[in-house]
Amino acid sequence: MNRDGGSLHKTIDRPVIRLSRDILQERKIPEEWVSRTLNSPEHQEIGIDGNVHYIKAITEYDGRFLREVLNPMVMPNRIVTVFFTRRLRRQQ
Repeated sequence: MNRDGGSLHKTIDRPVIRLSRDILQERKIPEEWVSRTLNSPEHQEIGIDGNVHYIKAITEYDGRFLREVLNPMVMPNRIVTVFFTRRLRRQQ
């Protein structure tokens, strides 16, 4: 945790990413899942607004897909939202 106590800073193979802890606490999403999704997504999409969507199934959450929407146009890059998507289902 940094000095301001409100942001998560992760250095990955991309620019620094800042994320409000409030979103994670409210949605009960562990930071480790966020890091795992950013570092090794199963799928990436670029939205019409230019935001990048990182998607990964989280086995600990019944294989549901975590979607992280990142705005790469600002520095440091900002995660706009994090949520479990209902549109995607694991194929059986």
